[in-house]
Amino acid sequence: MSRQDDLIAEGEPEAEFHPGIAERMPRKRVAGGALIRDRDGRILFIEPTYKPFLDIPGGIAEANESPYDACRREVLEEVGLELTIGPLLVVDWDPARGVWHDAIAFVFDGGVLNGDEELVMQPGEVGAVAFLTLDEAQSRLRPSMHRRLTLAVQALASGIPQYSDFGRIV
Repeated sequence: MSRQDDLIAEGEPEAEFHPGIAERMPRKRVAGGALIRDRDGRILFIEPTYKPFLDIPGGIAEANESPYDACRREVLEEVGLELTIGPLLVVDWDPARGVWHDAIAFVFDGGVLNGDEELVMQPGEVGAVAFLTLDEAQSRLRPSMHRRLTLAVQALASGIPQYSDFGRIV
């Protein structure tokens, strides 16, 4: 069945008991990223042009887009790879900071590249790409991202997805 078939099967959404309450509810950013590795186990990092820290390919979900679909779309847009994204590794809550609302970040298994793939960086958004170990990347990652990716690597090894708050197991 398709997502549209699933929506039809759900039936009509319930009416608001108190009109306007849905618009007053908090909204969270939701993002999906891929832990993509090379054959040596190094992680594919991108250098975004819009922030001073490394990141993994992925990004914020658009309206009515799942974190998984956002991950697939962003990986294709940012590095030109149309991958079969694997299972969930980490769900991490990211608290509000500065102008940014809190968010839920999903990290999926992006698989292992065989070395024949051509990475095509998105102009204006990705300045460079690099395969690095977590130790090599640590000084160029926010501490919370380093914790999140450490959990993702552990989940990859154990086969058990992790939930964390700001990169820390609760």
